[in-house]
Amino acid sequence: MRARPISREALVEELAELIAARPAGTWTRVAVDGAPAARPEELADALVAPLRVRGRAALRVSAGDFLRPASLRLEYGRTDPQVFYDEWLDTDALTREVLDPLEPGGSGRVLPALWDSRIDRAYRMPYEEVPTGGVVLVDGTLLLGRWLAFDVSVHVWLSRGALERGTPEDERWRLPAYERYEHEVRPQESADVVVRADHPDRPAVLVR
Repeated sequence: MRARPISREALVEELAELIAARPAGTWTRVAVDGAPAARPEELADALVAPLRVRGRAALRVSAGDFLRPASLRLEYGRTDPQVFYDEWLDTDALTREVLDPLEPGGSGRVLPALWDSRIDRAYRMPYEEVPTGGVVLVDGTLLLGRWLAFDVSVHVWLSRGALERGTPEDERWRLPAYERYEHEVRPQESADVVVRADHPDRPAVLVR
């Protein structure tokens, strides 16, 4: 695997072209996956405008708004990396409210956010209609290897050193979960596109 250097702007345009090249008569569900230190949400945000320029409506969703309630998420403590890996994300809700409605023949009605984990309460947001040909961009961490029905997957990868340096002290207990993800899911192999982001201003696309 080699790294192909690319500017941040060119990366966004290249990804937008890849996504927009998908059939216009269907919806496209995109995962932008990465540890928080890799800032996958920034890349997902940056894709909205160039997709719209290419005639694709784009809706942003964060997997962080589909976490389980604290009573379930923290049942075995607040700093268990294995529970963080296996139990925090409500994959059933993300599938039901975001991914399944965009299957062929689906309703196209997507719930942008379900649960505000900061206050442990439902958002109560209205559903949004995604027009045919539209794109939903879902950012999050540990998204791959869960049988989530994404049509395009982008993994923003950090080396171990960069991940450790970029992870705040109060979140370092999560590092074993990220290491498990690397070994079990192998996102560098399973994602459609892998972006190396040790230096955010100088990314590189990993070419297999």
